[in-house]
Amino acid sequence: MHVHTLDLPVKMNALGATARHLGDFGTAHGPLAAEHLSLAAGVDVAPLLAGLDDDLCFAAHWGYLVRGRVVVTYGDGSTETCTGGEVVHWPAGHTVRVEEDTELVMFSPAAEHLAVMNHMLEVLATIPA
Repeated sequence: MHVHTLDLPVKMNALGATARHLGDFGTAHGPLAAEHLSLAAGVDVAPLLAGLDDDLCFAAHWGYLVRGRVVVTYGDGSTETCTGGEVVHWPAGHTVRVEEDTELVMFSPAAEHLAVMNHMLEVLATIPA
């Protein structure tokens, strides 16, 4: 799911402050990790997810694409393209391919995403330098 920030419904607009609010933007549980990612065009994390259930990331993510463009592919084969200026929610069961240099701030269930990142590091360690 992705929505441009200016398309979020205005909840309050008073005293020089505008607050936009969209409820039901995914469900989180437990501690969240804050993450900042810089991803170069061409990055495709799919090969690094090989060996996980269905070869997909099993952590959900919420975040803000500062700039760039990524294509998210879900386990059912559906895709969505997310671009700079959008808030995103990627449920568990996805992979990501970067089409343009991207900067992204994400919040993810800490334990789940750490396990996925550790798996990716293990796969990377097997690739000859």
